[in-house]
Amino acid sequence: MTSMLKIPVQQVDPRRTPPPDGEGSLQVQLDPEINIGKAKVFAIYGKGGIGKSTTSSNLSVAFSKLGKRVIQIGCDPKHDSTFTLTKSLIPTVIDVLESVEFHSEELRPEDYVQTGYNGVMCVEAGGPPAGTGCGGYVVGQTVKLLKQHHLLEDADVVIFDVLGDVVCGGFASPLQHAERALVVTANDFDSIFAMNRIATAIEAKAKNYGVRLGGVIANRSKDTDEIDRFNAVVGLKRLAHFPDLDVIRRSRLKKSTLFELEDSPGLAAVQQEYMALAASLWAGTEGSPVTPM
Repeated sequence: MTSMLKIPVQQVDPRRTPPPDGEGSLQVQLDPEINIGKAKVFAIYGKGGIGKSTTSSNLSVAFSKLGKRVIQIGCDPKHDSTFTLTKSLIPTVIDVLESVEFHSEELRPEDYVQTGYNGVMCVEAGGPPAGTGCGGYVVGQTVKLLKQHHLLEDADVVIFDVLGDVVCGGFASPLQHAERALVVTANDFDSIFAMNRIATAIEAKAKNYGVRLGGVIANRSKDTDEIDRFNAVVGLKRLAHFPDLDVIRRSRLKKSTLFELEDSPGLAAVQQEYMALAASLWAGTEGSPVTPM
C-alpha cells in the first residue's frame, strides 16, 4: 500500500494580510528569509508537453558552457526535468524530506542534488500526491534546503522548470523568486491559449514581486507567424526559435542533451541558438509590459 505523504500545514499569522496576487487569490507567500540572492533566476513555463524540460536542460548546458555555475530545479511531480542531464530520475526533495520525517537538518546536499552534464547541478522538487498538499510548499522547501546548504551562494544562474498547467498559486510560486519568466510555446492555438493564461498569472505576480515576462521561446515549430501575431497584440517578444527537428525529439530518447549528440543536419544551428539565447539572457532582457487577451 502506498503511504500518504503528510506535508506540514503552513501556519498563517492572522495579524498579517498577505498582498493579493490576483483577484480572489489565496497563495503561499514568499518567506523573505529564503530569497535566492545574487543569481539570475529564470522560471520556464508553457503548455504541458511543449518541451519545457528539453528547453530548460539545454539552456542550462548553454549557460554552463558560458562558464556559469547553474542549478536547475524541476517543479513537477513527474520529476523528469533533469533526466537528460543526469541520465536518470533522481530522488525528489519532498521524498527525501519525508524519509527523515521532515527533519531537514538530517539531510546532506548529496541526498537531493546530483551533478549533471557539464557540471549543471540538478534538483527535483517533486510534488504532493494528487489532490493533497500544495506545490508552493514544495518549491519553498527546496529553496530553503539549497539556502541552508549554501548551494545558492556560488550559483550564477537558477532555472525553475515548472509543470505545464498554472492552475493554482502553488505552482506559480517560482515566480516569487524569478527575475524573468520565459514561456515556451508552439505555433498553434492550444499552446498560444496556454501562453495567454500564463502571461496573466505572471502579470498578477509582478504586482508584488520582481518577476517580469522576459519573452517567448518558440519550440517544435517550423513557422512562428501565429506566435508573432499574438506577441504583437499583447506586447511579448520572441527570444529564440527551435524548429521541429527529429534530432531534438531523439535527444530525449537517448537520455542526452543536444550538446552531447553526434553531428546531424540542423544540430549545430540549434546548439548555436541555445548559446545565443543564454548569452542574451545573461546580458539581460527588459521585462515586457504585457496586456494578456
